[in-house]
Amino acid sequence: MPERAEPDAVPGTRRSQAKAARRAELISAAARQMARSGFAAVRLEDIGAEAGVSGPAMYRHFKSKIDLLDQMLLDISERLHEGGERVVAAGGEPAAVLVRLIEFHIDVLVTKPDLITVQDRDLTSMTPDANRTVRSLQRRYVERWVDVLVDAVGDGLARDEARVRVHAGFGLLNSSPRLPRYPEPALRELLTAMALGALYAGSGAEPDHPN
Repeated sequence: MPERAEPDAVPGTRRSQAKAARRAELISAAARQMARSGFAAVRLEDIGAEAGVSGPAMYRHFKSKIDLLDQMLLDISERLHEGGERVVAAGGEPAAVLVRLIEFHIDVLVTKPDLITVQDRDLTSMTPDANRTVRSLQRRYVERWVDVLVDAVGDGLARDEARVRVHAGFGLLNSSPRLPRYPEPALRELLTAMALGALYAGSGAEPDHPN
C-alpha cells in the first residue's frame, strides 16, 4: 500500500505556501510604495492597507519597516547573484555569455522595476549587517560580469577598467524604470544593444549582438 502522508504535512505545506505568498505580496506592495514615495515616507500600515493586511498583522511577517527593507533588498540581491551564477555556469563563448547576462539583468528589471529603484536609492537605510551582506552579493555579481567581459574583450582589458565599464552598464540598465513608456520587446532589444555598446566601447572588440 502507498505510504500515507503525515496528517500535518499537507496542511503545514499549505500554510507555509500561503505565508510565503502573502510575504511576497507585502514586499511587492512595499516596493511600489517605496519606489514612489521613498523609504522614509512609507509606513507599515500603508503597506498593509494596500495588501489588505491590518497594521498589527504586518508584524507577523516583519519585525519593523527596516526589517522589511532588509528582507526586500536581500531577496533581490540574492536573485541577481544566483541568476548571474547560473548564466555563467551554463557555459558558452564569453561574448555570448555576456549577452545572456545582460538579458538576465533586463528580465529582472522588467519584472521587478520597483525593487531595483528601491535598491538604488535606499540601500543606506538598511541595518548595517544586512547592508554588508547586500554589498557583498553585489560585489560578487559585478565580479562575475568583470570575469566574462575580460574574457570577451581579451587580455588588453584590465580588470579595473572592466569594472568601471560594468558599473557604467548597470547605471544605464538600472535607469530603465525611469524611462518613458516604450514597447517591452523593443525596449529589451534597445537596452541590450546600448549595454553592449557601453561595455565594449573603444575596446576594439566586436560585441556579439543577439539575433
